[in-house]
Amino acid sequence: MVRKIAFGLLWLGLVVYAFYLAPPEQPGTFELIKNLSLGQWEGINPLVIALFNIMGIWPLIYSAVVFIDGRGQKIPAWLFVIPSFAVGAFALLPYLALREPNNQFVGKKNILLKLLDSRVTGFILTVGTVILVAYGLRGGDWGSFVQEWQTNRFIHVMSLDFCLLSLLFPALLGDDMARRGWKNSQFFWLIALIPLFGPLIYLSVRPPLQEVGVESISNQAVAN
Repeated sequence: MVRKIAFGLLWLGLVVYAFYLAPPEQPGTFELIKNLSLGQWEGINPLVIALFNIMGIWPLIYSAVVFIDGRGQKIPAWLFVIPSFAVGAFALLPYLALREPNNQFVGKKNILLKLLDSRVTGFILTVGTVILVAYGLRGGDWGSFVQEWQTNRFIHVMSLDFCLLSLLFPALLGDDMARRGWKNSQFFWLIALIPLFGPLIYLSVRPPLQEVGVESISNQAVAN
């Protein structure tokens, strides 16, 4: 219950901050978002381009865990994952607040889960992220980015969203490791403490999820 309340309050605080305390929305924000989405990047700070595209990778990282975790939840994971592609932590925080601890996977993996569970997916996401980070760091203007962060609500909230998604991933990591029979506290903290690349490394090396039938779970419970 404490965990649920904490995530609920964090979501409420994020909403209040984003709409009432963050820098004001600047004219041309819609045009900026449109150009970023369509790949019309001329004249846009590479750091903003990289951050915007990484915010599209984060929901894929979470999808690789949340859709599996959602198999054992009363609430459908897709209700939160799909909106997260547009609003990030604003959509995922309610899921974290409503979900129950779930360290088992029951049933068969469908095509989507097989794709999300694959190490190849983690590797592809890692390569894409490395390219984006290198692009942003190589050509980005940090002075301009800081100024935009201080004055532009879109840039400011997007940066905050990135930080939150980095901090929230460990809330799902422990159960995902347990579902795979992977007990390694040192590795858990290594992944948890490395922003962005920690979760990507995890997706690239985690053991495949074993399919477990409902009957097997029932027999195990009787045996215990």
